[in-house]
Formats: sequence, structure tokens, C-alpha cells
Amino acid sequence: MNVSTKCVVFVAGIGRATVEAFLREGAALVVAVDINVEKLNELPSERVVRRVLDVRDGEGIKALARDYPDIDVLFNCVGIVHQSPLLETADQEWDNSFDVNVKSMFLFCREFLPKMISLGGGSIINMASVASSLRAINCRCVYGATKAAIIGLTKGLAMEHVRDGIRCNVVCPSPIASPNNRLEHIIFMGNKRIGRLAKAEEVANLCLFLASNESSYHTGNVFVIDGGFTL
Repeated sequence: MNVSTKCVVFVAGIGRATVEAFLREGAALVVAVDINVEKLNELPSERVVRRVLDVRDGEGIKALARDYPDIDVLFNCVGIVHQSPLLETADQEWDNSFDVNVKSMFLFCREFLPKMISLGGGSIINMASVASSLRAINCRCVYGATKAAIIGLTKGLAMEHVRDGIRCNVVCPSPIASPNNRLEHIIFMGNKRIGRLAKAEEVANLCLFLASNESSYHTGNVFVIDGGFTL
């Protein structure tokens, strides 16, 4: 599956595996974005540009779009998980969750879309989750609301720009196996259908497909990759 593209990818979590997948399949350039310098420094150096950026920084996003005007794949996978009951959630926690999980995608799409259209098309891949947006998870109503909003944003963008050659899809994975997500392991291992959490590489391969021309007829779709959790 060849991907001869120039793309912007967020490094956190699934983002790193996606960077590696894109490079493996021939991406001309990957602009890797993260607020964490150490994570960026862990990436390969060839065909990778590292950019330290807070995704809540609208001016920083505008500058990034100016610096890289020929991006044809945008992979929005930044996100934070707020875990508490609604009645114990402060206004600031709600606002911050939406700023990081939803508004950042709005800002990136708004800045990069005109450039993609001028190039004749492109692919936008937005990361949501099966957790809360497709299936209720206790104490995650704020997180679920942000992920449901991402699905709505993605479908709306797909409708508005289908005639411009823009494909816009959303990926909804179950939690990813890592040494640091013991809570996710406890919650989701109640799913005995497949008996394990997802691997970052498995989700990255789906994103690779959506970035490539092999997904040329896919837009406005929700791709669930959860090992049968939502069955």
C-alpha cells in the first residue's frame, strides 16, 4: 500500500505508530506534531519534521499551515481522557476537554483544508473512540461528548467538501495496549470476544489505508476497530 504523500501527524499514542507506517509505505514527508519534545525526539529523522506545538494554540496552527502549504493528509489523533461523573466535573475541565479533543481538530481542518482543495484533494483522518462515543463507559460522559462531536464534525466536513476531492473519515478504536493504561485494561478486558487490547500498529494500518488512494471511495465513514467490543 504505497502512500506518496506529505502529511501532518500528531505523535501521541497511535500517532507514533502511524508515523512509522507512513514512512514505511513511502510518505515523502511527515510533519510530526506534539507538545512533548521527548516523544518527538524518539521518531526517525529521515523524512520527518518535528514541530513542538500546543494544539490549543490557534496562531501556532496557522504558522504550521503557512510553513507546509502542500500537505495532502491530515491525521488528527490528539486527545485527553477526562474521567469523573458529570456532577463532579468543573466548567474548566469540560472546556479543556473540548479545546483539546474537538476545537484543535476544527482549527487544524480550517487551516489546512484550503490548501488541500487547491492541490486538488486530500484525506483528513480524525480520531474518536468506541469508548463513550459509540458505547457508554462509566464516568466518561465528558470524554464521550467530545468523541461524539468529532464524529459529527467529520461527517459535516465530508459533506461540505466531497466535491472538492476531500475525503474525511473518523477512526474509533478501543483502547491501545501499553504499560501505562492499567485502568483501560481493567475496563475493556471485560470484553472476552478477542481477549486483548488493540495494538497501535493495527490502528495505524487502518489510518494508512484511509490516507492512501485505495480508500478513494470512502468519505464520511466511521471505522470501528475494537476487536468486537461493540458487538
